[in-house]
Amino acid sequence: MTDTTLQPGLRGVPEHEIVAALGARAIVLVGMMGAGKSTIGRRLAARLHLPFRDADTEIETAHAGMTIPEIFAVHGEPYFRDGEARVIARLLSGGAGVLATGGGAFQREETRRRIRDGAVSIWLDADAETILRRVKRRADRPLLQTADPAATIARLVAERGPNYRLADITIASREVPHEKIVDECVAALHARLCRAGASGTPPQQDPMS
Repeated sequence: MTDTTLQPGLRGVPEHEIVAALGARAIVLVGMMGAGKSTIGRRLAARLHLPFRDADTEIETAHAGMTIPEIFAVHGEPYFRDGEARVIARLLSGGAGVLATGGGAFQREETRRRIRDGAVSIWLDADAETILRRVKRRADRPLLQTADPAATIARLVAERGPNYRLADITIASREVPHEKIVDECVAALHARLCRAGASGTPPQQDPMS
């Protein structure tokens, strides 16, 4: 896992090198609801001139426009998770791009394996207080339709954190301009894919140099 903080001069990072190093792989954003996966994903895709895809939007389209809460209510969470895994598998096979996933997607071992094998993952790590502040006014989060949303968020953060930490790159999602977060994503991708090589393994140094 690569952890990064913003460094001066990130605007000069050559995005075309990242795209070349990606090849047919996708960049997959994972993390809790409210972490900013869709918002940052769209901006990151624009910076890299790659297509942006949102797994939740694709799921809703596949269900004739039913919303995620409606799918949960009518079919239940296990049904949703199975469909989510199939949609993500299909999107990952579509070549290079930026993919935003739902908050629970990365908890499924099969999906983590697919992402590991065919993508570079970025965890947008937001704390429970930030998440609650961002989502408390929204009614489209079925897992938060509880008597105590704050406690639910705290529980989900604790439960999901160990799997989120398996992502290739970690970026702190906090209250800063969106472009600052995008800058950090670009810098971390460049460090992992270009300076460290496409496999993420640091290049071997010549012992004679």
